[in-house]
Amino acid sequence: MNTAVIYKTKYGFTETYARWIAEDLGANLLIADKVKPADLQNHSTLIFGGGLYAGGVSGIATLTKNFESIKNKALYLFTVGAADVTDQKNIDSIRGSLGRVLTPPMMQAIKIYHFRGGMKYSKMSLTHRAMMGLMIKMVRKKPENELRAEDKLMLETYGQDIDFTDRQMIVPLLEDIKARMK
Repeated sequence: MNTAVIYKTKYGFTETYARWIAEDLGANLLIADKVKPADLQNHSTLIFGGGLYAGGVSGIATLTKNFESIKNKALYLFTVGAADVTDQKNIDSIRGSLGRVLTPPMMQAIKIYHFRGGMKYSKMSLTHRAMMGLMIKMVRKKPENELRAEDKLMLETYGQDIDFTDRQMIVPLLEDIKARMK
């Protein structure tokens, strides 16, 4: 299988998924910041992964800047964030953010998946902690009857390290790639 998994991680959740995918597919594992355009040309299937931060995807520039030279390859993107990806509102929000970064041809060419990561307050930068503090303040202002399960969980776990990674989440992506290669 001529496949590469290219990822960028800040707190390790994206790397966990990238390693699982590479292991299950026998793929090369590459760090986005170290990838050169020639590395992308050596593979027929490219899987990009990045964490979600303030509406953006970490490392997505590796995909967008090289799109013209790789658009005829099998392209996949997985995002990793703390949000519950079984909640359609969260998926719609992530897709809306991606739509501001990926052009319509990119959105058509790239198969997109979403995985749930977690929060590592113990490793968060001051900026990320401040952003989380602002988010918590906004959630606390909501009336009790408007709090979603995700809001309640955020309030309960604020300041704690939590990990929602689940190897089963990658199964649909793996099945899609394997079916495409038949």
